[in-house]
Amino acid sequence: MTLLRGYLCVAVCLVLCCSVMQVAAAEETKPLKIGIIGLDTSHSSNFTKILNSAEPKFPEFKGCRVVAAYPQGSRDIKESVESVPQITEQVTAQGVKIVPSIEALLDEVDVVLLESNDGRVHFEQALPVLKAGKPLFVDKPVAGDLTDVIAIYEAAKQYKTPVFSSSSLRYTDGAKKINSGVVGEIIGCDAYSPCPMESTHPDFYWYGIHGVETLYTIMGPGCETVVRVNTPNTDLAVGTWKDGRIGTFRGRRKENNGYQGGYGGTVYGSKGIAPIGSFSGYEPLLVEVVKFFETGKAPVSPAETMEIYTFMSAADQSKTNGGQPVALKDVYQQAHQAALKKLAALKD
Repeated sequence: MTLLRGYLCVAVCLVLCCSVMQVAAAEETKPLKIGIIGLDTSHSSNFTKILNSAEPKFPEFKGCRVVAAYPQGSRDIKESVESVPQITEQVTAQGVKIVPSIEALLDEVDVVLLESNDGRVHFEQALPVLKAGKPLFVDKPVAGDLTDVIAIYEAAKQYKTPVFSSSSLRYTDGAKKINSGVVGEIIGCDAYSPCPMESTHPDFYWYGIHGVETLYTIMGPGCETVVRVNTPNTDLAVGTWKDGRIGTFRGRRKENNGYQGGYGGTVYGSKGIAPIGSFSGYEPLLVEVVKFFETGKAPVSPAETMEIYTFMSAADQSKTNGGQPVALKDVYQQAHQAALKKLAALKD
């Protein structure tokens, strides 16, 4: 009888262990349900295609799926508004459910990609996501002005919800190689990208963000002043860092504000000079986005992202002032005060 009881105890333990292991395995394979706000940019369809692929190129994408989307993006930028029907059709074909509101989206998903092409609507679209505590990736531009950029990050801090934003140009193969130390200590960087302008946004926010993000990927934060030289087809913004290093961004356009392709730059190091290289696809960025969703830790600090947008806003002020140097600290402080007032008004 004692022996039989022993066998029974062992059997029960094995069953319990198997059950625990099955529950743990189920938790490990629980899918990450991703929602999209804004179907007015090709990023929405491209990201969905990558993440919903039956055979993902990167192991990080396994178990991730875009399951729902709220189409509303820009209300008045013609190019964006006209893109919605086609992109909606493309994501629907990938098995994505179209929902009528952001509130309905939040009921369906664990995390959110804010993809609206128009940065002016980002603050109002981000706020319910932050209140709901859903980790949020905000595609470029973070917002339509510096006040809203800061307000989004302040709201994220208030609601204890992680936020991450980055251009895909931060994660190019060339930038990774340079940051591994192949040219030694970074002395300076000249970055470039297309820079057609959208009249509703600060000049560099629309496309110049790609080149400015490249510049910061190499130089890191710490820029103190910006000087900008401008002609119809070219911008040159020169930043001076607090340690004396100089970094530049060259924005390129064709006649009549046309798109002029080409991404990259040159890095100057203590051991040599190297090209940064061009766009390496969306997958490297999405790998970082998925890691962020899973850990709640942004790979780029809020302070650095806010400085990037302060740099671009300061460049606008320099242009307005005829190319005079503008201190980033002054631009940030003014926008920060306005952001706090905006958030305080929402509580009244």
